[in-house]
Amino acid sequence: MFLLIKLIRESYLFAFHAIVANKLRTILSLSGITIGIFSVISVLTVFDSLERSIRDSLSDLGNDVLFIQKWPWSMGGEYPWWKYMNRPEATLDELDEIQRRSKAAEAVTLMFSTQKTVKYLNNSFEGVQILGVSHDYDKVLPLNIKEGRYFTRVESLSGRNVAVIGSKVAENLFADIDPIGKSIKVFGNKATVIGILVSQGEGTFGNSSDEQVFLPANFGRNFMNLRNIGTTIMVKAQSGISNQQLKDEMTGIMRSLRKLKPGEEDDFAINEVSVINQGLQAFFSGLKAIGWIIGGFSLLVGGFGIANIMFVSVRERTNIIGIQKAIGAKRYFILLEFLFEAVFLSLIGGIVGLLLIYFGTLLVSGGFPFPLILSEGNILLGLGISSIIGLGAGIIPAWAASRLDPVEAIRFGI
Repeated sequence: MFLLIKLIRESYLFAFHAIVANKLRTILSLSGITIGIFSVISVLTVFDSLERSIRDSLSDLGNDVLFIQKWPWSMGGEYPWWKYMNRPEATLDELDEIQRRSKAAEAVTLMFSTQKTVKYLNNSFEGVQILGVSHDYDKVLPLNIKEGRYFTRVESLSGRNVAVIGSKVAENLFADIDPIGKSIKVFGNKATVIGILVSQGEGTFGNSSDEQVFLPANFGRNFMNLRNIGTTIMVKAQSGISNQQLKDEMTGIMRSLRKLKPGEEDDFAINEVSVINQGLQAFFSGLKAIGWIIGGFSLLVGGFGIANIMFVSVRERTNIIGIQKAIGAKRYFILLEFLFEAVFLSLIGGIVGLLLIYFGTLLVSGGFPFPLILSEGNILLGLGISSIIGLGAGIIPAWAASRLDPVEAIRFGI
């Protein structure tokens, strides 16, 4: 242990001396490592931050929720849309039957949406997403209500003209006025505001509950053609019920409701978030591979730079190596000494690259729709890559130094 500490200390001192004595040479040689680590880890940081943000958004949809729809979700590959376009949309009658028949579902709801202008007196807000939802929507995808309340069952079933609005809708239409109890105009009809949602902020995909208005499905259906607008039945699994168990049950119920014969193809799709997650994993793996290719060339150049420094260092310290070996230094001591030095030099280049990324994330994160975070994993990866590059670049010079003949080395130094 003492020998190892001594080796590390001497290698650090030699590396530091090399940097101080030959600043320009060292900076130019280490720039390859710095640029390589910056290229690879910055790309990984952006992609990891984007992936984290997307997965957080997807988690809001619920990992234990199934979506019964006309169109299946797809993440690439062939998509035979002509097979799906004539399928029927999910209906409120099917929602009622699923609620009655299902033993595995904790909550079931139907949703449909469109975009319209919402008005209050002389104020208007364009492009608002209007969602018609059945009563149990808040049990499937919880709504974070800041003020007021959600629909009662009576309001939902009777199709009462009430609304729960997003924070941005409230801000644009009402300014400093309390929206609760006021009437907004949707589809040219009045709807009383009974609840306001907590501000969610901009979503990764540009979507946000801040710009949404929720109406009871039985009210919204009066103004939207559910056969053309697209509907979704969402089913949340009971605790202890897997998605596959729930999916099997939903498939049986839907085939029964659609009166499909055995062997006949389903005329509905049962989607789940895992489909998107799997597609995202493949997508981001490809992007990260591109990042490795881009940074790999710089890392290769950086490795040659470290090797160059080490060959020069061996040449400059040939007489010292000879003296060390003459007084009994073993080959492995010389070998490890130069390897440690190569790793230290490479780590310095890597640390500079990581610092550039860190300060870069602080400067540009405001311009991204998602937070940029240099994770601990990417920091350790950057340091690990730097160490491996240093080890690989230093092994040949270190081996050459350890094999020097002490007499010839001393004579060369003289």
